[in-house]
Amino acid sequence: MSHDHEHAEKRWYLVSYDIRDQARWRDAYKVLKGTGERIQYSLFRCRLSKTEMERLRWELHRVLADEDDLMFVHLCPSCAGRVQVKGQDNGWDAHRPRYEIL
Repeated sequence: MSHDHEHAEKRWYLVSYDIRDQARWRDAYKVLKGTGERIQYSLFRCRLSKTEMERLRWELHRVLADEDDLMFVHLCPSCAGRVQVKGQDNGWDAHRPRYEIL
């Protein structure tokens, strides 16, 4: 049995949304909160494999209406490394450790 999906290359995605209905906004927020990190009101960053990104897009499309907007922006590693966030470490390092030694 292959576990290639577990070792697939993960990439940074910016996920932005504009949702007109408060209930749908909360549902989308819950989906994204379990997957990524909120960096502004309707903007999340997510580190995902292509399969995980497609699954997230599918989950969000189940929640959103036609009038709502959703945008995924893939950031290449060098672009992600140049992201500047006011007043904090950018945290966009593509090679962050998955564990911490205590």
